[in-house]
Amino acid sequence: MGMAARRGPLQAGEFVQITDPKGRLHTVMLTPGGYFQTSRGSLHHDDIIGQPEAVTMHDGEQEFQVVRPLLTDYVMSMPRGAAIVYPKDAAQIVAFGDIFPGARVLEAGVGSGALSMSLLQAVGSTGSLHSIERREDFAKIAQGNVDLWFGGRHPAWQVSVGDFKDVAMSFPAESIDRVVLDMLAPWECIEAVEHVLAPGGVLTVYVATVTQLSRMREDLSNFGRFTRPQAWESAVRGWHLDGLAVRPDHRMVAHTGFLMTTRKVERASVPQRRGSRPAKAAEGLAGQWDGEDAWEENGELNPAISAKKVRRSIRDVAGKSSQWLAHDEYGENL
Repeated sequence: MGMAARRGPLQAGEFVQITDPKGRLHTVMLTPGGYFQTSRGSLHHDDIIGQPEAVTMHDGEQEFQVVRPLLTDYVMSMPRGAAIVYPKDAAQIVAFGDIFPGARVLEAGVGSGALSMSLLQAVGSTGSLHSIERREDFAKIAQGNVDLWFGGRHPAWQVSVGDFKDVAMSFPAESIDRVVLDMLAPWECIEAVEHVLAPGGVLTVYVATVTQLSRMREDLSNFGRFTRPQAWESAVRGWHLDGLAVRPDHRMVAHTGFLMTTRKVERASVPQRRGSRPAKAAEGLAGQWDGEDAWEENGELNPAISAKKVRRSIRDVAGKSSQWLAHDEYGENL
């Protein structure tokens, strides 16, 4: 289904990843008559179309490797509105959030669609993913990015523009297996999550700061319908591999966000009591930070995204969509 599952020769209308002689990655869509140019050489798209995947192309003495991009490659190069969930975090959400084939998943904060693609690949065509985004412009960017990756609308995906609490409360009680929250004030949605999540279902929360993590943990405990949360962060450091020169890279993807998981307790039961005395609530988590509007106004937590950048991302994804729609799955003009 879609470009992520295509096999056989490279076709017009699909994305390829070209690695230039300096090791830089370039994601481009193959179009008849198209041209790829770098300071190290160039390739004609017509010379690539019809070639097998993972072919090495030449421009004089310069070599270029051409493959279909992996999901991680596509996510890091696609147009963005909101900041994306990095692949290292998306992978852990799928694994530790136990997103399984056939799962019914509710996602809040679709952003640019990066996490949605990982969730859709996990639930497959037998599951369902309902993504909720408050901003219509972000939803458009996400839908364009996801549709391009899958070669059309994924049969398991539905997108709603609105407030998570309103949408979740409209679902039948305990009808969802997994909930993923990526938002500024996830504690405001705990009641809605408890309504929609099945007993034993997993709630996964992605937040950026320690204060958000602490507030969510305390509010979950006070609500009394969830197991003791588990929280962590991950840092990924690549390694330089060149003969005997094997060492850690100088740069790494360090802190991107915190992850927290917890499970809903059966309503006829009660959560397991803590064996130790709970810590006092952190100062400053109440009062001035009560209400989602207060968190949205905090520029450090929620850096402003210019309207110009959002409009550019919408144009970019729309342009790529029109290019893809100009070719059928065999690369022939419609």
